[in-house]
Amino acid sequence: MTATTATTATTTDADHTALHAPVIDWFDHHARDLPWRRPEAGAWGVMVSEFMLQQTPVSRVLPVYEEWLKRWPRPADLATEAPGEAVRAWGRLGYPRRALRLHSAAAAIAERHGGEVPTDHHQLLALPGVGEYTAAAVASFAYGQRHAVLDTNVRRVFARAVTGTQYPPNATTAAERKLARTLLPEETATAARWAAATMELGALLCTARTPECGRCPIAELCAWRSAGSPVHEGPPRRTQAYAGTDRQVRGKLLAVLREAVGPVPRPLLDRVWHDPEQRARALGGLVTDGLAERLPDGRYRLPGAD
Repeated sequence: MTATTATTATTTDADHTALHAPVIDWFDHHARDLPWRRPEAGAWGVMVSEFMLQQTPVSRVLPVYEEWLKRWPRPADLATEAPGEAVRAWGRLGYPRRALRLHSAAAAIAERHGGEVPTDHHQLLALPGVGEYTAAAVASFAYGQRHAVLDTNVRRVFARAVTGTQYPPNATTAAERKLARTLLPEETATAARWAAATMELGALLCTARTPECGRCPIAELCAWRSAGSPVHEGPPRRTQAYAGTDRQVRGKLLAVLREAVGPVPRPLLDRVWHDPEQRARALGGLVTDGLAERLPDGRYRLPGAD
């Protein structure tokens, strides 16, 4: 049986609803107790978590998230701080431009929405640094609305369960978005629960490398499993190198700026990496991206820091 045949046999448009109940029931019994899922987190807590969780595992996010919300429990609290303080508090989560984007979103929320994260999907999309995924996630997880929420985990679940392929495409496609909308339960509260449940299923069981099909609540409905779990035949899965890259050098430079109590002289930054050309390129990139500022006297600091 081919993957296409399996898909037709197990998950036609008419019986997509058969996936809903087992996945949501599994989620009700196995969902992790994460702070951004608790009622007290509010929409701001959900938004902060969504920014932090992009390309970063939960275990690394948890301590930074807790400290962030203690320091800035509302968007307005963050908006009053210099952008560099957001970068400093971001620590070693990686991809620190997310901290600047979250700071910009907080400032916009304070200015345009009275300090409250907007409930309207279009208003969420209009916030700096908020794309389609984040807007849908906040609207769904914080406000219980009906939106297709497509992260890497959800895309992998749908690829296997419905289309019969081991992995989704490298970049989200129009076909995937259409499929996600097709799979969305009609009832609003159920749709919001489905969004969270499919994400958790991909994170805990339908993982990239070692899926636990024996524990999966929809194993008998999965097109990929019915097809014999065929090996991925598309383009090679992208991996992100780190050691020796400009990204690693940027991280080392940024660590010095984060830990400093004032502006840092260039010779101190020069100590972090042996290759002067790569070091200069990485430092210039930090300045260009707004993650560092060069002062007239040649010293460097986090953006907006005193």
